[in-house]
Amino acid sequence: MKDAPAAAGAQPATAAASERPFDFDVTIVGAGPVGLALAAWLARRSATQALSIALIDAREPESATGDPRAIAVSQGSRMLLEPLAAWPADATAIERIHVSQRGHFGRTLIEHDEHELPALGYVARYGSIVTTLARAVRGTRVHWFTSTSALPPLREHDGIMLPIENAQGARSLRTRILVNAEGGLYQDQRRAGSSLDRAGDAPAGSSRDYKQTALVGTVTVSAPQPHVAWERFTSEGPIALLPMGGPRNADYSLVWCSAPDEAARRAQLPDADFLAELGTAFGSRMGRFEAIAGRASFPLGLNAVDTLVKGRVAAIGNAAQTLHPVAGQGLNLGLRDAHALADALSEFGATPLALASFAERRALDRRLTIGATDTLARLFTIDFAPLATLRGLALSALELMPAAKTALARQMMFGQRR
Repeated sequence: MKDAPAAAGAQPATAAASERPFDFDVTIVGAGPVGLALAAWLARRSATQALSIALIDAREPESATGDPRAIAVSQGSRMLLEPLAAWPADATAIERIHVSQRGHFGRTLIEHDEHELPALGYVARYGSIVTTLARAVRGTRVHWFTSTSALPPLREHDGIMLPIENAQGARSLRTRILVNAEGGLYQDQRRAGSSLDRAGDAPAGSSRDYKQTALVGTVTVSAPQPHVAWERFTSEGPIALLPMGGPRNADYSLVWCSAPDEAARRAQLPDADFLAELGTAFGSRMGRFEAIAGRASFPLGLNAVDTLVKGRVAAIGNAAQTLHPVAGQGLNLGLRDAHALADALSEFGATPLALASFAERRALDRRLTIGATDTLARLFTIDFAPLATLRGLALSALELMPAAKTALARQMMFGQRR
């Protein structure tokens, strides 16, 4: 796609810079699921505010069409996306989540009908969700740009100057608000943010190296249980199996977390040996593991900025936080970031007040979700017998305390939205 011209009718800047009008009110860098969703929400809400919107990425979103990687999408996220007509048709529903620990007692089940919902969540292919979101943005007032530049933005008192560069040459876009939504599904998990943070005042944050690597792929099982997701904690780390349908409903997305050396060794194993080790680690609840495809690995870490706003720059999605994949919260937290930012910009316009409101609205949800995933990632990987007993008691107690289990499930599905 050719780059669009600057938005027509852009509003003038303040008196100090009145001869340099703004190109856009809001510029979003990153056309992954979170950036695309923000653009689509803003395009539909900005008719009355007449916000001009730009979306920038190094690639066209359609280049991800065939990407088979799986991504967990909560029921709450589906409810946010459906008004955009951006729900992938091939998503597989999760109706039950089975949580247990390998070799120790204790388990809990979360059922969709306990919450009077059609599903607890869904498993969608990354390519499908990006393609449907891109389709929701096409034909709207959003202006598209491709850029191969990694230059940091230049901050002004009333806006941001963003250099971009592509086959047509170099230029700068002047925007009132800049949104950093960069970050791929499996970007380097040991850092948050991007080239946009290199302006000299990147926000401080929290980080943790879990000293784990996640092996991912698609496995086929001999005795599938359709629409059931598994979170199996082992002494090495969690193993997640998420239903993806396929022939006989026998395909599952695998996320197998373990020490980096073990993950590297397993990544090189022949398929038969890999599947045998996976069967030993997971157990026989779904029969034999018969096939594995698309093996890949990535290191695991926590990175989260302390504040989502720095001046006129806002961070959402993986630019704001990268999480351990336990409980599948990464994309869902990012979509809630984007939705809250769309709310704030629609209410207050492209102003610092909108960014302040956005940061306040997201504080509690981010704190709870980041804290929960970090605790689970660490608590369930300590190989200490007394602690394993306490973990088993905690899992069993959830079955006896419906209110606590409901509160946990609701947080994972819907988060805290204001």
